[in-house]
Amino acid sequence: MQITRQADYALRAMLFLARLEKDAQAPTHKIAEEMLIPKSFLAKIISQLSVAGLINTIRGARGGVALTRSTDDISVYEVVKAIDGPIHLNECTADPHICPFGDTCPIHKMWVEAEAELVNKLTRTTLTTLLELEAKADL
Repeated sequence: MQITRQADYALRAMLFLARLEKDAQAPTHKIAEEMLIPKSFLAKIISQLSVAGLINTIRGARGGVALTRSTDDISVYEVVKAIDGPIHLNECTADPHICPFGDTCPIHKMWVEAEAELVNKLTRTTLTTLLELEAKADL
């Protein structure tokens, strides 16, 4: 399993927005330029993040993109899920009936536990967490 490039770009865009002052917005061309995201890719990402309720888009000359909630209330998992859908390390974690060994399969149990740990980590990691990590790296 690998997080898609699109989800990575979405996280970069969200981090850019998280750096802005509260209730501030940014034009998409500035996000693309600063975060090294192809503009064509960013347009689709912005749409998906908007549908997921993570950002607002404002049209017009003074338009732009803004977060819908505070940075400590938006998790990395929400962003990844908005772009890639729910995380599944193996198809059997989404549908245990797919495996002929069912609930007795020790591999299934391992995948379920590993998936839960990953989802838990990404859910606990917020945009605020990323901003804090960034600030530490700048020291």
